[in-house]
Amino acid sequence: MSPVFAHGRLRLYLLKLLEESPRHGYEVIRLLQDRFLGVYSPSPGTIYPRLARLEEEGLVTHEVVEGKKVFTITEKGRAELAARADELADLEQEISQSVRDIAREVKEDVRDTVRSLREELTQMARDVRHTEADERHQARESHRAAGEDYRRAWREQKQAWQEQKQEFQRQKRKWKEETERWKHDWMRGMWGGSWQGHGSRDRDEALGQMLAEFVEEIRTAAATSAVTEEALAAAHDALYEAAVRIRSALR
Repeated sequence: MSPVFAHGRLRLYLLKLLEESPRHGYEVIRLLQDRFLGVYSPSPGTIYPRLARLEEEGLVTHEVVEGKKVFTITEKGRAELAARADELADLEQEISQSVRDIAREVKEDVRDTVRSLREELTQMARDVRHTEADERHQARESHRAAGEDYRRAWREQKQAWQEQKQEFQRQKRKWKEETERWKHDWMRGMWGGSWQGHGSRDRDEALGQMLAEFVEEIRTAAATSAVTEEALAAAHDALYEAAVRIRSALR
């Protein structure tokens, strides 16, 4: 029960509502809800027993309209209202003040709710900005890390290429030195320190140069491809066949 309805005052106010117009019980409940801005909502168990008591006392009467009890104030009820006019005026003033207090509380609640909602929205926006900033930072860090990985892989690959190039150049110099040494040994073995004439010597030098160039070409080809067991066997057969043909041509 709302504090504005002290003992006996709800009974008095029900008479006041029925004086305004005949009403059924549900209509009385709804009217009280409206006047108290929905804050006070009496239950049927509160209203209907009081209407029945007022009817027992002869202050109201009822008739059934479309299956509903419609209560109407009697002359005896009007007389009680007149006798308690001052008390009713005080009650009306208290109800008005109570309604104003309720309206103020509702307004404050709405203001607090709006303020809280605004703060929550502000915090949500701040969190979203922070989240977006974190995501951008993470994306930049990820891109930077990916760039570092790419540059590191490129440096390593470049270093590997340089090392391979240096190794190839070293092997090339080594093969050239070996070819020159082989050519020198060939010429020394051919001549054995003796003199057989300029024509024969020139032809032997030409032959030695051809053989040296042949060896260098073979070694260059071997350096630029993988030498497998099958390729080595094929090269052995080709060299043997070439040697047979060269010996036959020199006889």
